[in-house]
Order: sequence, then C-alpha cells, then structure tokens
Amino acid sequence: MASDALDPRWAEFEGSWRCANCEQWHSGIFDLGCFAPDFWQGPVVLSDNSDLNFDGDFLSEDFCVIDAKHFFIRCVFSFPLVGSDGRFGFGVWSSLSRANFDAYVHGFDDGMQADLGPWFGWFSNRLAGYPDTISLKAVVQPQDDRQRPNLSLAADHAEHPLAVEQRDGMTFERLLDIYSLYGHGAQPAAVAGP
Repeated sequence: MASDALDPRWAEFEGSWRCANCEQWHSGIFDLGCFAPDFWQGPVVLSDNSDLNFDGDFLSEDFCVIDAKHFFIRCVFSFPLVGSDGRFGFGVWSSLSRANFDAYVHGFDDGMQADLGPWFGWFSNRLAGYPDTISLKAVVQPQDDRQRPNLSLAADHAEHPLAVEQRDGMTFERLLDIYSLYGHGAQPAAVAGP
C-alpha cells in the first residue's frame, strides 16, 4: 500500500518527458500493455470488438478466442506506488470459462458488469522482471462503466513477487526498472515538455 509520506521523486513524472530509449514524449506515469495473450499465434492485427467471432481465432482490443475453445479478456493488473497517491498498471490478459466470457461479452456494451464477478482465470502473459507469470491462478473482477476488469493473483500465489507488489506497492526505483525492461529510459527530470 502507498506510504503516507510522499516521495518527492514522483513529481519528476509531472508534465511531459522524453524517453531516453524510444525518444517519444510521455505524459506522467504511463501503463504498459501486452498486445495479446502469450498463447496467441495469429497475426499482429486487431479486429474490431464488434466483429467477435467464436468459430476460430479472433483478437481485438478486449477479446481473444483461440481455436474456438479458449477465451480471454484484457484486464488491468494495478499497483499502488509507494510514497505516491498514484497507480501504475499492466494491461494483461486472463483466460475465462466460456460461460463467464459469454456473460462478459453480453454485458460489455451496457457497461454494468461489476456484479458479474469475481471469476477464476489463468494469467495469460509473461511479464519481464518477474518470475514466470504464465498460467498463474488469477481472480478477474469486472468493472462498471466499460472499465477493463481488475486482475489479481489468487491466494495460492500470495507470495509471488507480482502479488506482493500489488499488495504492498511499487517503489520509484522499481518502476524505473520496469520501464527500462520494456525499452523506456525513464529520466523524466532531465527534460522539460515539448
């Protein structure tokens, strides 16, 4: 959980800053996302959610179907930031049973889904900087207002470093390490915005 004492270094992320690696401008603390479940072998192209196809392979921003029998949804794995009132998140994928996938899809457009879960799922991405995360037991909690579901690791994995950081928070140094592992040289204090 975030500390009551604010760490002044978080202020370095206020405004825009240029990444030392990708040379793009970023605004504040930004989340990282996985394009698809690690099991996806199809093209690196997203279809529209409205074209959802259950009969083969399908990938959109929010839904994935593999071989017409494996079902996944995009979720957010969120961390409090130690010494800040902010949060950092990974956009990741979780498997769902067909029944829960159908319920999620059915209620997707009306945005009233928080009462649907929690559901069991399997964490479906490997995250750099952590011991293997693929196929860890997970809890999927749908959200209202078309927000992506929150994902957490099941109690079986309470001591996995991913679960510990989600529970206890991520430090400033750790976030810089994570950004670096994903090709972002976060040195926000070094450059003012454009």
